[in-house]
Parts: sequence; structure tokens; C-alpha cells
Amino acid sequence: QVQLVESGGGLVQAGGSLRLSCAASGSRFRLNAMGWYRQAPGNQRELVATITSGESINYADSAKGRFTISRDNAKNTVYLQMTSLKPEDTAVYYCNGAGVWVPSYRPLEVWGQGTLVTVSS
Repeated sequence: QVQLVESGGGLVQAGGSLRLSCAASGSRFRLNAMGWYRQAPGNQRELVATITSGESINYADSAKGRFTISRDNAKNTVYLQMTSLKPEDTAVYYCNGAGVWVPSYRPLEVWGQGTLVTVSS
């Protein structure tokens, strides 16, 4: 079994910064891609940023220039550094991991429980 545990959410004023972390635990798996998604009240879950094990990165337009995603492959951990936060960034942020089980190579996808980010104006 694989589990993703997020941390780092909270309340911040507009213009402030937060750093989210997501650590994967378990055994016999390999996560090729990890990423962050968010869901605001009344909205669908949307992509924020993803990063592969080879550090290929993709950002949503809303995140470009303000958010930075990074990962530590040795620790199976992904980070999201968020700066210049806006009230519209308020959402539950979910960590996602996609990869394979080892040694079967069956596909694997896992979600974290979510962490709330609230940006006040």
C-alpha cells in the first residue's frame, strides 16, 4: 500500500507565501510523476503543477511565475512553494502520485487527503 501525507497548509494573507510538502510511504512502488491539484468550493479539482522523476515540470497558467514544484526522489517527497498568494488560490490542495507497483509494473495512482490553504484579502 502507498500513502501520501501532505503538510504545510494554513491561513496566510494575500501576498504571502506557503510551502506544501507531500511524502509518499509504503513499499514496492515507484512514482514516476507527482503533482499538486486543488479544489475550491463549488469548483472541480484542477491541476496546479506536476513533476516527473526526471524533473520534467508542468504548471497551470495560474501557477506560472508564482509557484515552484520540486521533488526529492530519494525521499519520495514533492514540494510546492507558493508565493504572491491571492485569495483565489484558496482551496484544498491535493497531492497526487502516479507510477507502478514493483515488480509487477501494474499501474498505480494515489491521492493524499488534502490540505487546506486559505488566503485572506
